[in-house]
Amino acid sequence: MSGARILVIDDEPQIHRFLRPALASAGYDVEVAASGQEGLRLAASRSPEAVLLDLGLPDLDGQAVLRRLRQFSKVPVIVLSARDRAGEKISALDAGADDYVEKPFDLGELLARIRAALRHGLAQDGAAETFRLEGLTVDLLRRQVELDGRPLALSPREYALLALLVRNRGRVLTHRQLLTGVWGTAHAEDVQYLRVYVGQIRQKLGTAIGALIRTEPGIGYRLLDALPDGEG
Repeated sequence: MSGARILVIDDEPQIHRFLRPALASAGYDVEVAASGQEGLRLAASRSPEAVLLDLGLPDLDGQAVLRRLRQFSKVPVIVLSARDRAGEKISALDAGADDYVEKPFDLGELLARIRAALRHGLAQDGAAETFRLEGLTVDLLRRQVELDGRPLALSPREYALLALLVRNRGRVLTHRQLLTGVWGTAHAEDVQYLRVYVGQIRQKLGTAIGALIRTEPGIGYRLLDALPDGEG
């Protein structure tokens, strides 16, 4: 993914001064925009592989930029924000963001999130139908799950939930996105219901593989598409 174009939409000059050389050193082609309107123009004309979006922009709120961006692009979006309220994160994720990173952030963590977002974008473009990681195989075409080469028995709801996480691997999905995607809008607030099913899936996967389903406290869940450094 070296050479991927990253668009940074942020009005803070110090962020530009920091991120442009840091991302360039990591092998990325970097575009920067200091306003929402400029960011939307560059997103449309330059076709970036990923977008880093600040929520506090001078002309448009980042949420509005995200909604407009989603009208013409499926590019992975990582929200960069000093807003630490869970409601802000959930709104951004429900509006189509793939991930969020709070300011101030660690560069290593941000680069890892970018790599995950780029992998998610490639998976979407390539319509990958089989997911394999650490002994877990999920065949989305055949609706089959194997663990260490053996079929894994999942209920229809458990499979639907795991498949939704697999299709969005690396991306944070909110409780609402998961509940409506699997059970429908009538269950959009049944968070405890979701926790029970995630717990059942983790138990069937076992401790090591089950840990791939990462809890985002107060937000939702994500399926890691690679083991964190130092694990495995």
